[in-house]
Amino acid sequence: MAISNKDIRRVFVSLILLLLVVVAFLIIQPIVLSIFAGLILAYVFSPVYKIIYRTIHARNTAATIMCLLVCLIILVPLWFTIPAIVQQVFDLFNLSQNIDFSQIVNKFFPSSSAEFNEKLTTIIIQFTGNMASAIFSYFIGLLQSLPSLLLNLAVILFVFFFSLRDQENLKEFVSGISPFRKDKEAILVNRFKDITSSIIYGYIIVGILQGLALGLGLLIFGVKSALTLTILGIFASMLPMIGPWFVWIPVTIGMLISGNVGMAMIFAAYCILFVSTIDNVLRPYIVSRKTGVSSVVVLVGMIGGLVVFNIMGLILGPLILAYLVLFLKAYKDGTLSDMFSSTE
Repeated sequence: MAISNKDIRRVFVSLILLLLVVVAFLIIQPIVLSIFAGLILAYVFSPVYKIIYRTIHARNTAATIMCLLVCLIILVPLWFTIPAIVQQVFDLFNLSQNIDFSQIVNKFFPSSSAEFNEKLTTIIIQFTGNMASAIFSYFIGLLQSLPSLLLNLAVILFVFFFSLRDQENLKEFVSGISPFRKDKEAILVNRFKDITSSIIYGYIIVGILQGLALGLGLLIFGVKSALTLTILGIFASMLPMIGPWFVWIPVTIGMLISGNVGMAMIFAAYCILFVSTIDNVLRPYIVSRKTGVSSVVVLVGMIGGLVVFNIMGLILGPLILAYLVLFLKAYKDGTLSDMFSSTE
């Protein structure tokens, strides 16, 4: 069969488009995670933006107000807490070098052999030393990359502003280039919304609230390095099947060892009755029961995403895996091909 000029032009245009896509990706690759961060922030704060826009009827002003609000919510607390957190990391590092772990092990395992206690003490010392060194190195790396962080922050705010202001145009553009049939596209969009809300609100936002509740308890009970432990508690609360107990149980044990038995009991009761129940109360109201996102998928996605994408991986990892599972289920049910528009 002869190749027509129309076929040649079609192949040529396709090659040019592919080349432009590759070059464009190379251009935005250094800031692609910041772009995703801006889009995710726009998704999270979109309901608030719509309320403001309905009130003042000015897109630019409403988006600007939202940028200022995000700066107040995120940047201002970081500005005041980062120096304290850095100092507490130094204190934890020094504390880990001076704790007599052998005495603690002997208290908990008084009937064990000396060889067992010695090996366990060595393992604990190595573990705590590695953890403290890793946290210390991470903060040093953050300080060294401050100019890059500021640039990425500017990109996030830029994407956040225009994603909010032009969200309707963005939806129309994505819908226009979508290969899916319009009836199936509406179903997919709803499923994507359910999955995204389940992960962002159900795990990330609820985890932040749970970690902050733990931090409030740490401050009330006068626990040292409360800010650093609060940050650790927030990350632990985001992870399914882990939770804030990862922080408050060791803190309670530390109180018991130091002789503050009454305070330890009250603190443990606060964490059990209040902190550990926040997700059970809030998550059913936030997460749609129709999503069916497995906790295993979320946990694996967060851990793998954290390794691949750094902090943004906590959101991107489980989202990518959840979307993949959605398409795999459609393939298994034999409905995947029905989602795409037929070509003439």
